[in-house]
Amino acid sequence: MTLIPKRGWRATQVAAACLALALSGPAWAWQEAPMLSKMVEAGEIPPVDERLPAEPLVQEVVEQTGEYGGTLRRAILGGGDQHNIVRTIGSDNLVRWDWNWSEVKPNIAKSWEVSDDATTFTFHLREGMKWSDGAPFGADDIMFWYEDVFLNPDLTPVKDINFVGASGPVEVTKIDDLTVEFKFGEPNGLFIQNLAYGFSYYPTVFAKHYLSQFHEKYNPDVQALVDAEPAASDWVQLFNLKAGPMDTPLFWQNPDRPTLHAWHLTNAYGSTDRVEVVRNPYYWKVDEDGNQLPYIDRITYDQVEDVETILLKAFNGEIDLMLRHIGRPSYKAVLTDNMERGKYRFFDVNDLPANSMIVMMNLTNKDPVKREVVNNKDFRIGVSHAINRQEIIDLLYFGSGYAAQSAPQPGSEFFKEEYQKQYTEFDPDLANEYLDKVMPEKDAEGFRLGPDGNRFQLIFLVADVFGLQYPDAMELIKGYLADVGVDIQVRATDRSRLIALHTANEQDAYLWNCGGGQKDAYTAPLCYLPMPSNSVSWAREWAKWATDKSTGEEPPEEVKAILAKYDSVKAAPTPEEQHDLMAELIEMAMDQFFTVGLVQNEPVFGLARNNVRNVPDPLPIAGQLWFPAPYVAQVYYEGGQSLP
Repeated sequence: MTLIPKRGWRATQVAAACLALALSGPAWAWQEAPMLSKMVEAGEIPPVDERLPAEPLVQEVVEQTGEYGGTLRRAILGGGDQHNIVRTIGSDNLVRWDWNWSEVKPNIAKSWEVSDDATTFTFHLREGMKWSDGAPFGADDIMFWYEDVFLNPDLTPVKDINFVGASGPVEVTKIDDLTVEFKFGEPNGLFIQNLAYGFSYYPTVFAKHYLSQFHEKYNPDVQALVDAEPAASDWVQLFNLKAGPMDTPLFWQNPDRPTLHAWHLTNAYGSTDRVEVVRNPYYWKVDEDGNQLPYIDRITYDQVEDVETILLKAFNGEIDLMLRHIGRPSYKAVLTDNMERGKYRFFDVNDLPANSMIVMMNLTNKDPVKREVVNNKDFRIGVSHAINRQEIIDLLYFGSGYAAQSAPQPGSEFFKEEYQKQYTEFDPDLANEYLDKVMPEKDAEGFRLGPDGNRFQLIFLVADVFGLQYPDAMELIKGYLADVGVDIQVRATDRSRLIALHTANEQDAYLWNCGGGQKDAYTAPLCYLPMPSNSVSWAREWAKWATDKSTGEEPPEEVKAILAKYDSVKAAPTPEEQHDLMAELIEMAMDQFFTVGLVQNEPVFGLARNNVRNVPDPLPIAGQLWFPAPYVAQVYYEGGQSLP
């Protein structure tokens, strides 16, 4: 049995505990939730010892062993807020980070080996592990993802960069029913790290026994299923409807899809004003006392239209745990005033991205005039000097935060103050000086004329996300840029629409945040080089080319040099070599100044009802690090006694 020890245990104690568990064998007394015991009595599911794998993962608790039962109440915004669900229950990958974000641990894979040259990774799965419907999980499911989804150009036209090396896609081989091998054509020293982050869930979410019925390779009569589904015109659309990627709403609209997560859907996201997930009877983790996880029976997500409604629900004691949308400095005072009424407490969240608010101008814009202008570094520098960051901080964040560019943040091994502070001075005269180098001519209203002789205009998309007041900030930015002759038009949208537009390369610019501020600089350098992403997109066509050189658009030489440097980082076999190469890459990226960072907020916070226990404080989180799942959500519980 894989044992993850409590902090402070000595190696001898760990070894002794492992031996004791191993010797316990069939006599180990697994415990289960009362709701599952009733299902066993009714003959609906097998006994717990038949549902668990031969070697369950033993999950460490944060405070103490929990109590079974209860509902964890949360809220979700309308539109594309599926990450609110993902970050609570999603992404049980082959391996995981521990909840201190310090070490990669076993997860679905009970163990793994890495070849000396870091090209080959062999994973050993858990015997007897099952999907949420009781069907066996094993190597065949991973091979279904690889052979029939990943390598299928219709289902995966753009391959996830985590599974592509410099020489092409990874090769995955089934060794036996419980062993799979991932082999790259060159060293991939970051693969295990990447595999532990949220977006590397793909190999373990495609249940072959269920999804093969929607695949033309396995079902010659699949057209009959297509004809019965109004939203599908062919089998590819049907398959995506049933098995859409987890970071899109499609994944959360099929309650019939089997999962390996601790909870599974009972109704489709978007079908009602409440999404509910209920415990998975076949979940494969236990606590150190042999209690099958999770402790909480179900989680509900009430769909609301705005952050103010989430705040009101928190004040009324209707939110049990929340940090998304509301954990920002601008809400801290009003949440503090209502703590006694709502019976909740705060916990710290170690969330320091490369920047909290970034102007991302599309460097591969389809409009040749706009592309020419925004690709001029002098234009981006001029825009940066035109923005009054301190006023944004004072007006929107009550003075909490500091002016910064998109760069490694304090505490990162790559932090340099010069990176963080370059071009952040509010200086309209200096802004005009830089902008005059690019577009010196103006029209009668004082707005700059582009290379084509017409007024130059950028349309900014803006969505109200993360509790960061992006719409209000965008109105301020529009005014700052108008003062230096740059015409900005603002278009409000929701998150799902914004993502759809920028992933289609149909945007001029938008505001977002960016990972890579801390340890995730290695695996999520999204503002340092063009990478495929569903949220960060400032050079979509270059990112496509970087993944598959037969698609997208070949970038300039200086960008290609940064992409090549990142290939060197991934190929480096030792952490020391990775560090040195990554430092060189960041230096190159800072010189290119791809995006305009505005504000770095102080670390955010979350709230938990006083009786919700086993919540880490502080809780690490990052763009790629999907906390609390799959790290601690399974051990949350509603304690019989409230915290003081």
